[in-house]
Amino acid sequence: MSKPQMYSGYHAVAAILRHRPQAVLELFVQDTRAERGEERLDALCGEAERLGVRPQRARRDVLEKHAGPQHQGVVARARPRMPGDEGALLAHLDRLDHDPLLLVLDGVTDPHNLGACLRSADATGVDAVIVPRRHACGLTPTACRSAVGAAESVPYFEIGNLSRVLELLRERGIWVVGTALEQDSQSLFDFRSEGPLALVMGAEGDGMRRSTMEKCDYLLEIPMRGEVESLNVSVATAVVLYQLVRGRG
Repeated sequence: MSKPQMYSGYHAVAAILRHRPQAVLELFVQDTRAERGEERLDALCGEAERLGVRPQRARRDVLEKHAGPQHQGVVARARPRMPGDEGALLAHLDRLDHDPLLLVLDGVTDPHNLGACLRSADATGVDAVIVPRRHACGLTPTACRSAVGAAESVPYFEIGNLSRVLELLRERGIWVVGTALEQDSQSLFDFRSEGPLALVMGAEGDGMRRSTMEKCDYLLEIPMRGEVESLNVSVATAVVLYQLVRGRG
């Protein structure tokens, strides 16, 4: 079993309590008597107690020692979420009763970017987020805080061989769509996005690996009207997901 970690941020901790209360070993809440935000923390404490987790009041400096200055008044020592594997992913897809929309992140190593991508995935109704087991940052406390709860709500899978899984998705009739600035890339705005889709977003800077790109049925590019040539991977993910969802109705 993985070593417990310190998670901070109101939404991140509230999501762990909502989805995995058994994983919370200790809960520290800032003593904010007569300060703004006390009502929200009181409600969190009440929910924690209902779930069998006893909150401990602590000073701000104690919370900062545990989790740094961005704790928002609450820190939880909890067991990390265990991602699903390839078998769990295929079983998850078998249970869906609609055309899936999947997000594949190829080598996103910045936890802030991963968290933001998870947040966009949750907002757009993505059915699963798939990442490689290596060359990715994983569900770190920083990623979970950046995801503001989406690290618990979105089905999340870590895969050993990403190329193999993309081929399995294609065999299941899922179109694999990647984003890349290639000669044969088409505009995102011209792409017809009906049916089952797996969107592949590449790593910060380098983009998709060549082995991943070769598994894509289509390559898309985001039209850029200014001087910059590309967007941050988390921003690009949000733009493409919302355009695909719009096209799917």
